[in-house]
Amino acid sequence: MTFILIAFTAIISIVSFSNSELFSKLQFNPYQVYHKKEFYRLITHGFVHADWMHLIVNMFVLFFFGRSAEYYLKSLQAGGIIKFYPLIFVLFYLVSIVISSMVSLYKHKDNIWYNSVGASGAVSAVMFFSIFFNPWEKLYLYAMLPIPGIIFGIAYLVYSQYMSKRGGDNVNHDAHFVGAVFGFLFPLILDVKLINHFISSLFG
Repeated sequence: MTFILIAFTAIISIVSFSNSELFSKLQFNPYQVYHKKEFYRLITHGFVHADWMHLIVNMFVLFFFGRSAEYYLKSLQAGGIIKFYPLIFVLFYLVSIVISSMVSLYKHKDNIWYNSVGASGAVSAVMFFSIFFNPWEKLYLYAMLPIPGIIFGIAYLVYSQYMSKRGGDNVNHDAHFVGAVFGFLFPLILDVKLINHFISSLFG
C-alpha cells in the first residue's frame, strides 16, 4: 500500500504543479473549511505539494517508514490483534492527514490567506508509528548521521514546537507535531497492551 500511496500522491502533485486551479481547489485553507464547509480539503491537501523537492522529501520518507509500518501492522495481524492490515494502514494514513490539520484549522480558521499543502503530517505519523515499535532503530540524519529513533523523535517534537511558536518559514510545524504524536499513540488505539512492547523495547 505504501507504493500505491506514493504513486497516487506523485500523480496528483505533478498534475497540480501545472494546474493552479486544481492546486488551489485541493490545498488546505482553514477559512474555506470552517466557513464554507469544504471539508474535503482536510484530506486532499495531503496529496498535493508545493514543489518537486517538497514532494520528493515526503515520498522518500514515506517509502522507508511506510514499509516498516506495514511490516508492524502485518505482525499485529499475525498476532490476532487486527484484521486486514492494508486497510488499517490506508485508514491510518488518511486519518493522520486530517488529525494533523486540526490545530492549524483552529488557529487559522479566520485567516482567508492561510494555505497549507503536503503529506508531512501523515508522513510524521507513519514515522513515529515505526519508532513506537523499534525505538532504538537508527535513523540517518542527512543520510549520514545515525541517531536512535527515540532520540530523533524527541528532538523532532521539540524542534517542531519551537518552530511553530517562532513561525515565519512557511512550514506547517503544527501538522508535523500533531501527526507525530498521533502516529506514536495509534498503536495504543489498536491495543493498549502494546505499551508493554514499547516499554520492553525501550528498556530491554
